[in-house]
Amino acid sequence: MGVTLRDFMTSDEVLTVPAEISLREAARVMRDRNVGAAVVVDGGRIAGIFTERDLLRAVADGEQPDQGRVQTYMTPDPMTLPSDHAPSEAAQIMSERRFRHIPVVDDGRLVGIVSIRDLVGAGLQLLPADAHVGSDFP
Repeated sequence: MGVTLRDFMTSDEVLTVPAEISLREAARVMRDRNVGAAVVVDGGRIAGIFTERDLLRAVADGEQPDQGRVQTYMTPDPMTLPSDHAPSEAAQIMSERRFRHIPVVDDGRLVGIVSIRDLVGAGLQLLPADAHVGSDFP
């Protein structure tokens, strides 16, 4: 078997938060763990993903950090990939759909999360195959 997401994903203690957590508490735990996303769980299932972008949207909407809830701003039912998925395909999905994080799930169980940073750090090509880098230059 070739290289898989298992080789790049963060698997040790993926940050998970309950849907009812406040925006402030979510931001605090994300800062403390130095991560840009938390997988939102509800009753043992993945209910969504909450990212730095979601937090920015909440602040821009004027939401109060202690009153606002993650469930209001999370992306519900996020796309997931299995750990044996090809990293290059994950990078292409992230690039095309403008995702920065994808939860990794095997047999219905959260086993990791992969970020664009993980894949860039691995030196994977993130541009679509038809993109022409530097084509604007003589």
